[in-house]
Amino acid sequence: MSELINNSESRKELLKHMILQLHKGEAPEAVKTQLTQLLKGIPYDEVVQVEQELIKEGLPVAEVLKLCDIHAMVLDGNIDHTDAKAIPAGHPADTFKKENQELGKQLTLLNNLYKTVKQEAGSLSAGAIGNISTQMLSIFNALSDVDKHYKRKENLLFPYLELKGITGPPTVMWGKHDETRVFLKSAIHALQNAENKSAAEFIEMIDSILAPASKAISDMIMKEEEILFPMTMDELTDQEWYEILQQTNEIGYCLYDPTDEWIPENLELIDFDLSKELAGGIVRLPSGSFSVNELTLLFNAMPMDITFVDKNDKVKFFTQGSHRIFDRNRAILGRDVRMCHPPHSMHIVDQILNDFKNGKESSAPFWIQMQGKFIYITYLPLRDKDNNYMGTIEFSQDLTALRALEGEQRLLSYGT
Repeated sequence: MSELINNSESRKELLKHMILQLHKGEAPEAVKTQLTQLLKGIPYDEVVQVEQELIKEGLPVAEVLKLCDIHAMVLDGNIDHTDAKAIPAGHPADTFKKENQELGKQLTLLNNLYKTVKQEAGSLSAGAIGNISTQMLSIFNALSDVDKHYKRKENLLFPYLELKGITGPPTVMWGKHDETRVFLKSAIHALQNAENKSAAEFIEMIDSILAPASKAISDMIMKEEEILFPMTMDELTDQEWYEILQQTNEIGYCLYDPTDEWIPENLELIDFDLSKELAGGIVRLPSGSFSVNELTLLFNAMPMDITFVDKNDKVKFFTQGSHRIFDRNRAILGRDVRMCHPPHSMHIVDQILNDFKNGKESSAPFWIQMQGKFIYITYLPLRDKDNNYMGTIEFSQDLTALRALEGEQRLLSYGT
């Protein structure tokens, strides 16, 4: 038995076997008991390798998402971090961890309120329930700041992992991010409409809506601390981490404002303002020419977001206007466009690209309501003079003000 436990390949095979048992419907508690008996102190890198292998071997990502919470519960407290690297103050991973600490404080406040409601249910007045629901709403509004934490993972950290062939854990985590976002919206909506609820109704709301949202955040904190951060410290170089750090301000921070500055030794400083380096260059086109600086200014002045994906499905360019509709960072350049979308929409991206490549379609329009705005999105294929597919371009526009126009404006009037 000790030989089985101490052998890395055997441990991974056993872990994979147990996860597949869960997939087949084996009782989670029985599997957990067996795992905790056999697998004391699983190295975090082996957990990552197993998850990656399961996806490569054909276990659908949707199934891995279902199992994610169960096998995380099994592994919680049993993962070995003996060889994990120390994280310097001010390092991006340090910031992620400090944000988790702040999220944890909010979750503690929330869990204490849950307990209060359940312990004092028989004596809670309508006024007391209203006061508690107001406190909970304030906490959930704070927890919603986790979206920036998740966006930095999705748009900055995950691309570097994918370049190293690590695609399984990022895909699974992104799926869990989206689940958490839905849970948070449902929780806030429920608390905004919690007036006049009885104690029994309020407890039901906690159990069915609020607790799943807070647990989703708590579970993700565990997965980051136990698996993601130790793994990324092993996989990414200081140079790559510094590139992430330089772009972090574009997204922002979650409940925490870093005060420490981290600059690694032997750093190759990168100036992301490429227009300075290329300002003297000229781009010549059939109908005219631009300096690189002029072309950059032109793209960024357009009243729309533009993203270009090349014929190999890699993101090659995006505009950087002052009022972008969707988040974009330089870390996505060279990234497979499928990986820039949440798992539940990857099949749509695939269909659009395939239909453009085989000439079946020549546009794919969408329009959505987002934060009170009417957003129009259209995808167009680019083809050369011989009709060869050269890539896809995405245009996103906020048409809210234009849809509201009436009559005519023939006189000069600055503004919209």
